[in-house]
Amino acid sequence: MSTTPPMRAKRLMAQTRFETVSVLRNGEQLLLSLILPLGMLVFLAKTPLLGALRVVADGRDPLTVALPGALSLCLASTAFTGQAIATAFDRRYGVLRQLATTPLGTNGLIFGKLGAVVAVVIIQFLLAFAIALGLGFEGPVDVLSLLVTTLLGTAALLSLGLLMAGTVRAEATLAGANLIWVVMAGVGGLVLAHPGEWGTVVGYLPSGALGDAMRAAVGGAGFDVKALIVLLVWGLLGTLAARRWFRFE
Repeated sequence: MSTTPPMRAKRLMAQTRFETVSVLRNGEQLLLSLILPLGMLVFLAKTPLLGALRVVADGRDPLTVALPGALSLCLASTAFTGQAIATAFDRRYGVLRQLATTPLGTNGLIFGKLGAVVAVVIIQFLLAFAIALGLGFEGPVDVLSLLVTTLLGTAALLSLGLLMAGTVRAEATLAGANLIWVVMAGVGGLVLAHPGEWGTVVGYLPSGALGDAMRAAVGGAGFDVKALIVLLVWGLLGTLAARRWFRFE
């Protein structure tokens, strides 16, 4: 007997709720997804670091740089690093194999994870904007550009995170995902734009493209078309690669 659409939707919502609660109850996930990005937002906004690095000109609000950097870091923490690690250990302990054989199915499992990422990102963004407004942020925000950037960035980073989780051992994923997170935040263009040739290179990577697109959407000119195209391409490549090589065992 086939499953009706309402039953499939109910199972998907239940899986999304389970995945979301799992993230919010995990101390390490909260540290990575909320405390570090939001702490970085306050640090960059209230210290002279951005001015010393000549990232912001005299008189310019540092929050126009700190806020999009924090939003990008939030998204990368949840969509890439957090999901890569959680999925890798679910795979190691056989959870993915068991769920894939239930009525939820593989598609339901993947959409449940996507739904959890979206739910957590919404919470992150609300908190980040609340903190920024409390610190005096008055910069422009292009809502449509922010929405498109978030969707394409989530698709790109989540697909790459699942690809890593489905092809690499759990311990290696734990180390690799955390290392990549540090590199993306430090020199990958995720938080701060990089000038010169290095900036050109990272602009074609998911982290640099996400950072560029987010800086254009929040405190910038609106749409960074090139960055959005780069994110779209990475999302398609990551999705195709994950479908081809992801292993549930």
